Amino acid sequence: MKNFLGILVLFFLIFTNFANAKKSKNTWDFPFNYYKKFKIEGSKNAYEFESNLRKDNDVSKEIKNNKETGLISYLLFEDNKIVIDESEIPKKTAKGDLIVDELLPSHSMGKSLVSYVLGHAICEGYISNINEKLTGWKLVENTLFEDQVLIDLLNMAAGDQKYVGQRIEPQEDNILKKNQSVNVNTIPLEILLKKYFQNTKKSKAVYNYSALTTNVLMNYTIFKTGEDWEKLLHKVFNEHVKVKDDVYFYQTLKMNEGSKSKICKSEPKYSNVWYQNKCDEVFDGKETGRYSFLANRYDYLRIAKTIMEDWHNDTCAGKYLKTIYKNRIKKKDNTKHATDVGLYTKTYGGQFHFDIFGIDKKRKIIGLSGFAGQQILIDLDNKRIIVVNSLYKNYNWKKIVYKVIKG
Repeated sequence: MKNFLGILVLFFLIFTNFANAKKSKNTWDFPFNYYKKFKIEGSKNAYEFESNLRKDNDVSKEIKNNKETGLISYLLFEDNKIVIDESEIPKKTAKGDLIVDELLPSHSMGKSLVSYVLGHAICEGYISNINEKLTGWKLVENTLFEDQVLIDLLNMAAGDQKYVGQRIEPQEDNILKKNQSVNVNTIPLEILLKKYFQNTKKSKAVYNYSALTTNVLMNYTIFKTGEDWEKLLHKVFNEHVKVKDDVYFYQTLKMNEGSKSKICKSEPKYSNVWYQNKCDEVFDGKETGRYSFLANRYDYLRIAKTIMEDWHNDTCAGKYLKTIYKNRIKKKDNTKHATDVGLYTKTYGGQFHFDIFGIDKKRKIIGLSGFAGQQILIDLDNKRIIVVNSLYKNYNWKKIVYKVIKG
């Protein structure tokens, strides 16, 4: 009997440790005052939501227990009204950084927003279409990205899997394979490509989720729009979406650049001495875009609502969304984890996730997914939207997101 009880205790401890090991508190910092940003001011004619609120015990429980679950905001929009509105935005991140003005990071949801801006650049005539080639852009010359077609990059099929991305170990979308100390989100694209991607060749065009691919897309859009880049951002978010408060895209440039030393002015760019003196930190190039986005919880909903309306109203941006949906590609076969929409979808198109497992393939649901549990799901058929912000991804995604969107 004692031996049997001992085995039970041992089994309980092993199971408990395993369950706890599955829970991750990988969380985000808030480098608002560390990196430069593209600022888009809020609109004076911001869209104001109507509400018809109901209580959801599952959501309330997850929010109340957010030190464990990580869930800090949940919005459900249906019948043209907010019906669930729960939040507990902390003043600081789990890492101790101050959260400014309740701005919340998109993380990789920002990849989808880069695509949305690129779609508007097509509508405004800066870019011809999704089949345009990356030609005549000095930044990518003599790299694997030269002469590539936009749709391949939009679909994360740039053939860059030997160098970056989640297809090959280590499965991090923002870390270089051969130099794992390099984060592609913290170095200006020109410097990154000059130092690490010269003479690289494109591999087979297969799905390979990569932060670098999105940053190439964003900076190509900056290149094509030229002096009008920030005007385009204003047109998209201030005039079209009508965000209420200021929103931001991060840049790869640090705020604390310091003064440009004589060495940085005299040394040739990209020389060993230039790097040794950290001249890359006082870089003066234009194409410094990074997909990371900041907005408050209601402005994320405004963006999602506008995307949904673009689709249904068949605007130029809506036609773009339908085109990338039509050109979506299959993901890797083993991508199936019921913890977020990015890991529980079959296809990817134009930096958006499509075709959720277990839901009728005829249903059109747009998914945006970011690190630590950031989620936006847009149910186009039922005009339903879920927006989730979290500190880390321990909330019950299948119960409060998947089952709700599945209906």
